[in-house]
Amino acid sequence: MARLLAMILAGGRGERLDPLTRDRAKPAVPFGGRYRIIDFVLSNFANSGVLKIKVLTQYKSDSLNKHLSRAWRLSNMLGHYVEAIPAQMRTGPEWFKGSADAIYQNLNVITDEGPDFVFVFGADNVYRMDLRPMLEWHQETEADCTVAALPVPIEQSASFGVIEVDAQGRMTGFVEKPPPSEAKPMPGDPSRCLASMGNYLFSADALVREVVRDADQPESAHDLGPSIIGEMFKRAKVYVYDFAANRVPGQSEKERGYWRDVGTIDAYFMSNLDLIQVDPVFNLYNERWPVYTTQLPHPPAKFVFSDEAQKRVGHATDSLVSEGCIISGGHVQKCILSPRARVNSFAYVEESILFENVNIGRRCKIRRAIIDKNVEVPPNTTIGYDAEEDRRRFHVTDSGIVVIPKGMKVDRSE
Repeated sequence: MARLLAMILAGGRGERLDPLTRDRAKPAVPFGGRYRIIDFVLSNFANSGVLKIKVLTQYKSDSLNKHLSRAWRLSNMLGHYVEAIPAQMRTGPEWFKGSADAIYQNLNVITDEGPDFVFVFGADNVYRMDLRPMLEWHQETEADCTVAALPVPIEQSASFGVIEVDAQGRMTGFVEKPPPSEAKPMPGDPSRCLASMGNYLFSADALVREVVRDADQPESAHDLGPSIIGEMFKRAKVYVYDFAANRVPGQSEKERGYWRDVGTIDAYFMSNLDLIQVDPVFNLYNERWPVYTTQLPHPPAKFVFSDEAQKRVGHATDSLVSEGCIISGGHVQKCILSPRARVNSFAYVEESILFENVNIGRRCKIRRAIIDKNVEVPPNTTIGYDAEEDRRRFHVTDSGIVVIPKGMKVDRSE
């Protein structure tokens, strides 16, 4: 059997997710109530049987490190692990210059493990993927590198590295974030282009060779996309794996090809709401491909009070409610509640995401909000109904989503 190693790049700043990333790395941001964003890529590797995983961290990594150490304990007896590797500054007193430099500064990880193939994946996206077909394609083509890609509307080309391929699936061109007018469409489909997902599979010797070569180029951006892939395909065998063809056990046709970049507040918010549809486009309840995370010692969620006359009924509709939550005479509609959130009597919370240990006071009205952990919203507070007032007090996106930072002291609105 081939020796496999996964290297997960989890060191980005995540500035576009501020204020959710003020105190944590982007991969550690909660998602779907009880998960962290990084749980999705790690679960894909675990379910695929790739069980030697190094997570390269850098900025604000304390929350991420705690999560990995507490939630992701694999069998050391069998040589399985998920290990956080902090920025070691092995090549000098400086942070990673880019994703390629992150690999270069941690080449000892590859040489120590001695793998045949190395998966290099990001930690910032929400999706399911079986890694085994990608590995089979890589071996079948005898590729030096295989890039996972998916079709996207050509209007979105400026957000991706755009790939050109020949009839055999070999890469023939790569342009980083071209405007739609310059993006090359997919063969036979002028409305879409082929976008790199930022997920790569390398033959180990090819990866070492390329990052060492790149480290000697002072003008390089030292990123895997433009710096490595954008040059490597010209001199080596770089093939493309079609993510849209990936089949995950237990997955419906509706979900196949689902992949979301949750790098902005708006994208993060909408991707969370994908989970609460009656027939969700991304289904957390797939028992054949579970999403793993930490198991918390909290009691079941509780719904109390059923006084219809006083309209004091604790209930949640079209929502995800995590363990330890108490809906105490309030109404939750189209929401995601993380562990130990509480909604008190006569409160109404709609289309919102409550992080851990959020307490919504009596008679509050909350709409289209993300409330970070350890926030207490005083009774009679209104959020999400007056854009001008919300912008005076909180962070509000252009689409009107209100974000309340971790631990913020919220004053009751007048």
